Amino acid sequence: MKRLVLFLLLLSSSLLKAQEEEVHSIYFGFDKFNLKENQKKSLVDFIKKIDTITIETIEIFGYCDDRGKDKYNFILSTKRANTVRDELLLNGIKNKIIITIEGKGRILIDDDLLDNIPEVRSKNRRVDVVVNYKPILIEELKIPGVYGSIPKNPIVGDRIYLDKLLFDRGSSELLFPARKELDRLAKQLHKFKNIEFEIQGHVCCTPSFQKEAIDRGTKKRELSVNRALAVYKYLGIKKIKKDRMTHKGFGNSRPLGKGPLLDRRVEIVITKVN
Repeated sequence: MKRLVLFLLLLSSSLLKAQEEEVHSIYFGFDKFNLKENQKKSLVDFIKKIDTITIETIEIFGYCDDRGKDKYNFILSTKRANTVRDELLLNGIKNKIIITIEGKGRILIDDDLLDNIPEVRSKNRRVDVVVNYKPILIEELKIPGVYGSIPKNPIVGDRIYLDKLLFDRGSSELLFPARKELDRLAKQLHKFKNIEFEIQGHVCCTPSFQKEAIDRGTKKRELSVNRALAVYKYLGIKKIKKDRMTHKGFGNSRPLGKGPLLDRRVEIVITKVN
């Protein structure tokens, strides 16, 4: 039971951070801590795609599988973390933003609960590079017609981007920060009773030939649709009249052009001012 509670706490914490961090994992062979050329390339490719200006901090965590003694595994996992740190420094990452380099030792597994022990162990022999991004406020980006809240004199076409309307990757579930943000929006909408609007869902990071992403909850390619629908339903609960609202998913067809983190979003677009 304690393991379950701990797992749920860790999961909820990771969900809250999902939009503000990115994790890249490097996998090692048994009892190895040096990087092979393909591992170096994977790490370099990851670094190249990051806009380093947006990085606030980097954390590096090393792990081992469940075999061997604790002391040895802590040393090995630390060596793995340090090896990855050194490679990051060689490729232009500033040492001052790497705030954590930690060997976590063994990841224990329950043998009787898993079908493929060797595969699980291979995934546990790894280093996670956790990139924490600086918070970005939409007002700071100065995109014409895009606001962080309903403007004093709204007009048709105004777009409301909610900074804290966060979604986990592949999920349309509204997290706690998202609900709090929608509570704030609902109060505004009750004041601006004269506007009608469309709730527009968007996704990032899908291949160009796949305009929509898969919602892991339904296993269907409808993620942006479901995100918009989730917001629609929540605002309905907050007593926003449904005849004022429509909802639609746009997949990855309307990027903001400011990076993938901002494209995993839902916007409110004003369609009528009475």
